[in-house]
Amino acid sequence: MTAVLQRVKKAAVSVDGRVTGACEHGFFILLGVFEGDTAEDARLLAEKIAKLRVFEDENGKMNRSINDVGGSALVVSQFTLCANYSHGNRPDFLCAAKPGAANELYEYFSSLLRTLVKGGVGNGVFGADMQIEAHCDGPVTIVMESDKLKTKKG
Repeated sequence: MTAVLQRVKKAAVSVDGRVTGACEHGFFILLGVFEGDTAEDARLLAEKIAKLRVFEDENGKMNRSINDVGGSALVVSQFTLCANYSHGNRPDFLCAAKPGAANELYEYFSSLLRTLVKGGVGNGVFGADMQIEAHCDGPVTIVMESDKLKTKKG
């Protein structure tokens, strides 16, 4: 599972001209779900994101979490994060989870984040044609992969 986090002043996602999710001062998160990803991947990412200290403290140092600043999040499903671009000029998305499984993990990730981020979590609409407006802050952009958060044994 891959999450692209952007620290934002505000962000909103619309479908057919109607806002379906928004956030203020927090994270805009694009979430890519790969074949083989599990609920554990979703949990690891959600917990790390909620604790990530990339918001400025009183000294201008990135030292506060989203909860420390009373922030919120907007999560949008993004299967194109699963692109295989190693051959030719047209990427394939064969590594992406099937829509049913991807939606289930996207919803699960969002529900976990809702329990961890006190300022609220908005969502896009899975599989829809979405328009996104984001006012980046910094900019601060971080790519997280659940595989890098797993404890290695041995």
